[in-house]
Amino acid sequence: MAATKITLLSHGPIRVEGDFELCDPEGRAFGLGEKTTLYLCRCGLSEKKPLCDGHHKPAGFTDAACAREL
Repeated sequence: MAATKITLLSHGPIRVEGDFELCDPEGRAFGLGEKTTLYLCRCGLSEKKPLCDGHHKPAGFTDAACAREL
């Protein structure tokens, strides 16, 4: 499986792809089936958190998500 790649999409969600596990605060893994790509909410408006459901679009969420030194 490919290494994990996390991409901040401009004006949208966070794309996570590759070999990863998504866990809750107690360390319990979400059942991902065979999924190798997920989109995580960045705007806080999703009704399916932590997953993106597209609510950022009608809300006008904007963030260019440009790379920089951390």
